Amino acid sequence: MIVKEIILPFYVKAILLIIGLFALTAILYIAQGIIVPLIFAILIAILLHPVVNFLVRMKINRVIAITMTLFLTILIVAAFTGLLFSQASRFSESWPLLVDKFTGILNQSISWVSEYFDINPHKIDAWILKTKNELINTSSAAIGQTLLSVGSTIMVLLLVPLYVFLLLFYHPLLLDFIRKVFAGSDPGQVSQIVTQTKTVIQRYLLGLLIEAVLVAAMDITALLILGIDYAVLLGIIGALLNVIPYIGGIVAVALPMMIALVTKDTAWYAIYVLAAYYAIQLIDNNFIVIKIVASKVRINALFSIIVVLVGNMLWGIPGMFLSLPLLAIIKVIFDHIEPLKPWGFLLGDTMPSILKIKPFFKIKSK
Repeated sequence: MIVKEIILPFYVKAILLIIGLFALTAILYIAQGIIVPLIFAILIAILLHPVVNFLVRMKINRVIAITMTLFLTILIVAAFTGLLFSQASRFSESWPLLVDKFTGILNQSISWVSEYFDINPHKIDAWILKTKNELINTSSAAIGQTLLSVGSTIMVLLLVPLYVFLLLFYHPLLLDFIRKVFAGSDPGQVSQIVTQTKTVIQRYLLGLLIEAVLVAAMDITALLILGIDYAVLLGIIGALLNVIPYIGGIVAVALPMMIALVTKDTAWYAIYVLAAYYAIQLIDNNFIVIKIVASKVRINALFSIIVVLVGNMLWGIPGMFLSLPLLAIIKVIFDHIEPLKPWGFLLGDTMPSILKIKPFFKIKSK
């Protein structure tokens, strides 16, 4: 019996691809309550796997090794979360005062504008008062809503340690499953792809973690030297936002600049904060990223921004933080599978030489 290969036209392939992308997007959005904690658990399990292996090589029972590793990780995360919430509570208590000071600065600025452009100052004062009240009420409601969402998120995140434990425990089973799925391929190549992918992902995630710690330390040190209030909270928030390319850096420097503008007697402190954060960004982009993070996986700026925006649309703030690690995992997989290598090259930031690019067509001279 002769089996004929069916070749689909390009437009049919394009339609099927678009339908598949829409279906995948709908599934990711609808099932985000299950998928997001599971992805966090997978990333954490990949990070913790070398520690578990080390304890197992020390003749410790596998279950005990996983339990010990998880317990220490939970202690570190709990300490970090407690520090963050204590600083955030101090900031929320001072929020109305900060709004008053910011409104005063805004009042002075707009009064100068009203005199310069001959605008009625009473209308501006009424608008400022209305805006101030709305800002306080909106911020209070937003804080309450945030606490409620954090509470529900904590309930979901309670599943993450269980997921991590099971992923670490069933690690040999999952690897064997992958080998059986690709049984028709070269077993050695499959094992090599799985091992290299896992190693690169571990190094990339560890590089991101080290980068966040170093940037947080530099941010906090710079803010403490300048005498900016809430230096620890702003430094940690800046380091977390720094993981989000381009967009995060702008928000990270805007927050301490606003605090400096409100709490200090002169606006020069906001300029000092901007200069300090700019210097930290130079160190981060030209040393930390190159030596620690980008040497493992390099993602170009175009796809970094696109994937962050898509992650925000799908899963909100968790999606913004998960988008880059997920894109890095996809790139690593693409780089190790021959038919997908062009897509991995497209996601990277290795620019080909213009002189080496051949034109698609040549104009014949008559």
